[in-house]
Amino acid sequence: MAAKQKSDYAIVIHGGAGNAPTDQEFIEARERVLEQALSTGTAILDKGGTSLDAVEQVIRILEDSPLFNAGRGGVLTAKGHNELDATIMNGETRACGAVGGVTTVKNPISLARRVMTETRHVLLAAEGADAFAQQLNDPAVEIVDPAYFRTKRQAERLKRLKEREKLTPEEQMGTVGCVALDRHGNIAAGTSTGGLVNKKHGRLGDSPIVGAGTYADNSTCGISCTGVGEDFIRNVIAYDIHARMHYRKQNLDTAISQVLKSKEHPIHGGIIGVDRRGNITMQFNSGGMARAAADSTGLRVIEAGK
Repeated sequence: MAAKQKSDYAIVIHGGAGNAPTDQEFIEARERVLEQALSTGTAILDKGGTSLDAVEQVIRILEDSPLFNAGRGGVLTAKGHNELDATIMNGETRACGAVGGVTTVKNPISLARRVMTETRHVLLAAEGADAFAQQLNDPAVEIVDPAYFRTKRQAERLKRLKEREKLTPEEQMGTVGCVALDRHGNIAAGTSTGGLVNKKHGRLGDSPIVGAGTYADNSTCGISCTGVGEDFIRNVIAYDIHARMHYRKQNLDTAISQVLKSKEHPIHGGIIGVDRRGNITMQFNSGGMARAAADSTGLRVIEAGK
């Protein structure tokens, strides 16, 4: 979908692509979290706050919920552990930060932002990322026992999967993300995930790879992806959408639609984006994608059931 007029600010959120849920209680619980996240992000932007702040704070709310595959609700690896990934990117400068395979950081998106602002690097992984978090002594980068992330729901999911020993395409998906345009004309994008259920120890998907699952550039758009991560990496999907807009002069809707409909390089999942005029897109070719969006013109959408 796309806004019909220029927006002073805009924000879009996804809670991961996959099968459309059927449990009404679960759907309503997710909608409440999306409502909280959307209201938080909108309030920041409406008051003139930055898109980076909005993206970080929105994703922190989703990471704190056990209902999404990120942070507290992250899926378990084949070894029964949680290994979390996140990226954040500033469309004004192309500055970015990412973490992969962290095990003790409550909100990986905030650690990713500190990688962007406090180091000369882009990506820190595993023990190095956890060690950096310890060194920061930053209240926004809270350290927790790894047991914090291990929920009963995800433990049961891993057990069922191991007994069946086969992943459906939808079980390979699950991420949270946010893209925002602020009143200053700056775009930011972020993505956070627990990864792929039953994944091999040390596996990284597209979420911590800048250009694959996340990208932001003020001249075109901000993008956050959810789906089969390996395919998004192979095809550099988030950057490809920027390139289609920059070089082919495609609009955001068309660029994302063509990527999701590609038969040459099939992509399964969902993509959200905001362009420099505040147009919002939320597209997916999976069974469903939890999503929400709002802008300064009064647009407000929350959908967790399809």
